[in-house]
Amino acid sequence: MVHMTTTTTATTKATDSAVVGFDRVTKAYGDVLAVDGLTLALYPGETVALLGPNGAGKSTTLDLLLGLKNADSGTVGVFGTSPREAIVAGRVGAMLQSGGLMDDVTVAELVRLACDLHPRPYPVSDVLARSGITQIADRRVHKLSGGQAQRVRFALATAGDSDLIVLDEPTTGMDVSARQAFWATMREQADQGRTVLFATHYLEEADAIADRVLVLHRGRLLADGTAAEIKARAGARRISFDLHGSPADEARLHTLPCLTTIDVSGRTVRIQSTDADATVHALYGLGVYPRNLEVGGLGLEQAFVAITAAEEAKQQS
Repeated sequence: MVHMTTTTTATTKATDSAVVGFDRVTKAYGDVLAVDGLTLALYPGETVALLGPNGAGKSTTLDLLLGLKNADSGTVGVFGTSPREAIVAGRVGAMLQSGGLMDDVTVAELVRLACDLHPRPYPVSDVLARSGITQIADRRVHKLSGGQAQRVRFALATAGDSDLIVLDEPTTGMDVSARQAFWATMREQADQGRTVLFATHYLEEADAIADRVLVLHRGRLLADGTAAEIKARAGARRISFDLHGSPADEARLHTLPCLTTIDVSGRTVRIQSTDADATVHALYGLGVYPRNLEVGGLGLEQAFVAITAAEEAKQQS
């Protein structure tokens, strides 16, 4: 199990400076424990990715943070108050994947309504421009594409000067250019001291954008650190090469030491190893001479899979 709740600079700050604090929070649905004694804190100016396999408790955690659900035990604090008090004060903006939009209005009308309701609103024209939806301001909401609807949800989440922005799968349906523009805007928000928390299945986004990554598994905090720390501590390295040999050579690869996974696709071999030096040394010892040999660290997605798989194996043993 990889657990890094004390490795980041943010997590060493005083608790009273936290934007968000979960203290031993539990939430169950019948016999299913969606959140299991969760303790964490978020701090000003952080961009934090929330990762986890399906059923890990990400959506429930966000619902608790936003006051949409109440914890069975433990406490959730946002800016030193309850989630609902913080939201009423306009300190939290949220973009939820499941959030519906009013259909029979224009984009501009919907954004104007969000600005009117916010205690510290931005000008409507600024919100439209920042979200990249000025060109579709007069379009009816029910005529929007999936990516356009996501940008409108983002506009609603940032209609006012909120200190915490919570995003659930924010770039689903967006094309590459729209995703890049979206994250550029989010970097600006964090640079201005706002805290950005986003849940995503696009692990390359978490790797590129987040300065802190939280991994949930069965409602518990399994890992907390920078993307680099999580990749480094996943306990494996990636080895790839081309194999030009007999089927017997391929069969012998499975005898290599320190393997966690091995995949042979045509002539390309991809290996994850807990000791890359030992594996490569043994490879040559087998009399197998790889071509185009590459050894590197795991990507965040591979590290995420390794961490969660190890935890599953631990729980089933």
